[in-house]
Amino acid sequence: MAQIKTVKRLSENVYRLTVAAPEIAAKHQAGQFIILRIDKSGERIPLTIADKDIAAGTIDLIVQAVGKTTHQLVKLKAGENILDLAGPLGLPTQIEKLGTVVMIGGGVGTAPLYPIAKGFRQIGNKVITILGARNKDLLILPEEFAALSDELILMTDDGSLGEKGLVTHALQKLIDQKVEIKKVVAIGPLLMMKFVAELTKKYNIPTVVSLNSLMIDGTGMCGGCRVRVGAETKFTCVHGPEFDGHLVDFDALLKRANTYKHEEQCRLTEYLKG
Repeated sequence: MAQIKTVKRLSENVYRLTVAAPEIAAKHQAGQFIILRIDKSGERIPLTIADKDIAAGTIDLIVQAVGKTTHQLVKLKAGENILDLAGPLGLPTQIEKLGTVVMIGGGVGTAPLYPIAKGFRQIGNKVITILGARNKDLLILPEEFAALSDELILMTDDGSLGEKGLVTHALQKLIDQKVEIKKVVAIGPLLMMKFVAELTKKYNIPTVVSLNSLMIDGTGMCGGCRVRVGAETKFTCVHGPEFDGHLVDFDALLKRANTYKHEEQCRLTEYLKG
């Protein structure tokens, strides 16, 4: 069992949970994730580790309440326990000194981007961060990114904070300004990552995306998280979660992501009705 230490609301339906997990905190590297199960009858869901405190033996999980399990999770209180917590899983981000790197986060995808941006900054890269959301209330961690970024650009669809527009608009502006971008790391909704990758491919800018495929066991046995990368089929849990954005078949991935939408909505509706 893993005890919840604190629960903090960050924005509409988005919460930050600090959880006791000393072994995971000690071994975690940027880009890795955990799989948890709330109780014996619960489903297993993957969540990326947003931060860790090795001395305190805790990890931070940022959760958006969108389905039955995530709604259950954010209702837990400090002192309550999560039954199962497995990790760290997946391959860590390849962090290297390159020069100027651009971090792009969309919505709750901003959370897993944070330790990656921190890692690139700590070894001497110039970090430009672009954060996007539908409106100002859905932007998370702007203060944290401001503290570690050389430049922070905020984008909202409605213009309620920062500039009005999409993250790709901000990225295009950097490209037009002849900023020498050595790598882009994009994490967020699949459509956002797809359009970022399409843009950077035109300019031959190496681009890494972190995929949130459907996942069950997290060890590569079930095959549920398979994704087409170039000419190969990969499993997100053991070969990822990060891949070359220029090689990912986003159209196929988008179709698979919607496979259980009806069932998921039915379960959520039943849960909310009590």
